[in-house]
Amino acid sequence: MRLYSLLVCLSLSACAGLPAAVKDVPVADITYSQASQNPDSYKDTSVRWGGVIIEVENEENFTLVQVLSYPLNYSGRPQVNKPSEGRFVIKSSQFLDPAVYAKDREITVAGTLEGDIQRMIGKKAVQLPLLSSKAIYLWPVYQAYPYGYGYGGYGYGFSPYFGYGYYGSPFYWGGYYRPYW
Repeated sequence: MRLYSLLVCLSLSACAGLPAAVKDVPVADITYSQASQNPDSYKDTSVRWGGVIIEVENEENFTLVQVLSYPLNYSGRPQVNKPSEGRFVIKSSQFLDPAVYAKDREITVAGTLEGDIQRMIGKKAVQLPLLSSKAIYLWPVYQAYPYGYGYGGYGYGFSPYFGYGYYGSPFYWGGYYRPYW
């Protein structure tokens, strides 16, 4: 029985991986640091990178998104708790609304390296890898519970003073728990 349970868990965990938007694009295993040292040697190579949006610029026929690069985890999400690798620019033929693709949002892109592009960072001109997007995935924002983990009282169960501890419970009144009586 334990073996069966283990197989079920492993098969279900195999389903949790890259988002479909960026999963279906075949890519080479080229890291940001490899490509940023010599972008011309990896020109026309498909890669999957991610990071945090710094800036979005909409031109007449395309959008440029400057991204602070982070390594990706097993599911393709940027690991913002790791050191940043540098910056790169995504070129999208679609209009990307700066209100949706806002600063500090996490993004994963699959696309083709086109070389590099010059950008101004402060008063310094730098060359950044340019990635022509084939697929973009904007990660949902994690929202922590405003009052801890949502457990009322003294643990996971019922407390006569704080209710059941779940925000949707009948004992929860917008940030305060009412007594049971």
